[in-house]
Amino acid sequence: MDELRYQIDLLKAMNQKMSGREKMFRLACNTSNNAFLYYDYEINELVTFGNWEKFFAFSIDEAKDIPLILDMLEEKYVLPVRELLFLEKSGEEQRSEESCLQDGRTWYEFEARVSYGENGKPIDKIICVRNITKFKMQYEELRYLAYYDDLTGLYNRNYFVTLLTEFIRQAEQEKDIVSVLFINLDDFRKINDSMGMVVGDEVVQQYGQFLGSFSNRNVIVCRMNSDVYCMAVYDPCGSRSVEAIYKAIQDKIAQGFLLSNGTQVHVTVSIGVAEYPEASESVLELINCAEIVMFKAKAAGKSQLQYFNASMLQDFLQTVEIENKLKKAVFNKNFTLHFQPQYYTDSRKLRGMEALIRWKDENNKMISPTVFIPIAEKNGAIIPIGNWVIEESIRCYVEWKRKYGQDFIISINISSLQCRKDDFVPHILDLIRQYKVNASEVEIEITESILIEDFVEIKEKLITLREHGVRVSLDDFGTGFSSVSYLNELPIDTLKIDKSFVDKVLGDESTRIITESIVNMVSKLGYESIAEGVETEEQFTYMKKIGCDVIQGYLLGKPLSVEEVDEMFIKML
Repeated sequence: MDELRYQIDLLKAMNQKMSGREKMFRLACNTSNNAFLYYDYEINELVTFGNWEKFFAFSIDEAKDIPLILDMLEEKYVLPVRELLFLEKSGEEQRSEESCLQDGRTWYEFEARVSYGENGKPIDKIICVRNITKFKMQYEELRYLAYYDDLTGLYNRNYFVTLLTEFIRQAEQEKDIVSVLFINLDDFRKINDSMGMVVGDEVVQQYGQFLGSFSNRNVIVCRMNSDVYCMAVYDPCGSRSVEAIYKAIQDKIAQGFLLSNGTQVHVTVSIGVAEYPEASESVLELINCAEIVMFKAKAAGKSQLQYFNASMLQDFLQTVEIENKLKKAVFNKNFTLHFQPQYYTDSRKLRGMEALIRWKDENNKMISPTVFIPIAEKNGAIIPIGNWVIEESIRCYVEWKRKYGQDFIISINISSLQCRKDDFVPHILDLIRQYKVNASEVEIEITESILIEDFVEIKEKLITLREHGVRVSLDDFGTGFSSVSYLNELPIDTLKIDKSFVDKVLGDESTRIITESIVNMVSKLGYESIAEGVETEEQFTYMKKIGCDVIQGYLLGKPLSVEEVDEMFIKML
């Protein structure tokens, strides 16, 4: 009897000790401001404790209720957090994930730990939930200060140099061009002196925000200091060419800036341009070259754009020496073609390939078409160059079809000067007959600028080509003439949506509306739509969703050399 009483007293003492430790344990958990979930696999028991009620407006009583947590999260965080909540399925012992709630402001960190027995089966699991919103906000604030200018919201100088370095690294790998624009407000001191520094800051801010509107994955903008900005453009072409950007800047300057006090301020800017790799292969030297040219632009009368004249290719090509190089290249046919695949959105099957000219000068330097094509158009060299492109494209097409039996469309860019030549149509038809090509598999691409020069004449030539089966594509739609009224009059089969729309379509509501309208309009007119410059799965998914027929861009295929196209077709066999 005494032994039994002793055992009972011992158990009471142990229970009291355990209750005290449990009280201490729960106090510690409640003080930590964290929420906890514990699950015992052996007895199938689930317990929540700590500050669970502060984190979640629901209780979890059984393991099947755990997924309720996922309903609170933004969609992109659901999968990783689900894997964490059921960590035992992967056999891991520990994992943590950060996720944002659906309100877009609150951040939780989930940490899971699982213990396993000797047989490898889970024994128990604990999940800790922390509110890390404060730390996220502090991090974002520090990140903003590290990367951005506090007045304009543009990148600051240091981060711009970092991003430009990455541009140069990529351009070196892809043999591409990077343009750097050094932009300075003219006579800005007069604004500060006459209107005060507060007004001056607002002018700097508004102009900076305007320049920031050019920003995308290929264009970065920073405020260097005071009234000086710097812009870098990767692969400057089309709507992001230096000339197009300068025109947009001039248009904005003509409108002026309306300040908060109601004052209308008009400013002008001087811009210096230097390009990688011609001006320099060093990031800092490239910026310095652009700055030097900017000062020369100011010295020449301000309110203008000038290019680096030491080794900038645009200036160099204008000399007799470079024109002679171009003439030699034309005579020796010292050009090559790359071909960028186009794929149907529904099946991702090959639709066709666009022929793109490439030129390396006698020093083996890759020269961008955006540089030498305008020069060739000015001196007439574009005619033999264009004729070579047409024939070489068709020749390559015939060879590939003979070797691999693949049906596809070969798409060829046509310049305005070519299109105006009297023998333009006969030349194309002669090549089609000479190489025994199905005319419906040949597509010529024209730009809107061609139509401005002589709409009636160009229209008649296009009608003739289409009567013989040749396909006609309108390129860069929305960046030039852009009159919807002429679309129904033009004999075209395909309309290409410019990359500038694709770049902004996911983040800009206006661009999205325009793009959807274009695709819908093209479909109702019976044309085929092609989206250029599709570089992400998100862009692809969106363009497919709105009914775009064909995708062209780095996501599915970069421009390929002839040898690389051979390899592509071999893999398709």
